[in-house]
Amino acid sequence: MAPNGVVSDKSLIVSFGEMLIDFVPTVSGVSLAEAPGFLKAPGGAPANVAIAVSRLGSKASFIGKLGDDEFGHMLADILKQNGVSGDGILFDQGARTALAFVTLRADGEREFMFYRNPSADMLLTPEELNLDLIRS
Repeated sequence: MAPNGVVSDKSLIVSFGEMLIDFVPTVSGVSLAEAPGFLKAPGGAPANVAIAVSRLGSKASFIGKLGDDEFGHMLADILKQNGVSGDGILFDQGARTALAFVTLRADGEREFMFYRNPSADMLLTPEELNLDLIRS
């Protein structure tokens, strides 16, 4: 970052961790059990940060592992569509992309139900990290 607080043209912000599919109810204020249906949405805080950084005009990259499945490839495409480098993305043929069902109940409390057994994002090892990307 430049002394005046402005990110220089050569700066790259790299986030790593989970990216998953959030399933959110088609109506608000209900429990997961009461939801009549769900819509899929990209989720995962590290991926959300990378997309926000890109939308704010900085260079962003994401490091993480997704399942080598329809959802994993969809999520990688969403990063690309939002200007986030996917140079750090790996696909795992032996694990699925994580899923989470999430709702905001009428009482204001969030309710989550994760589907991981384990999911691909949980299987990223230190040896698989793209250290050149992190160093950059």
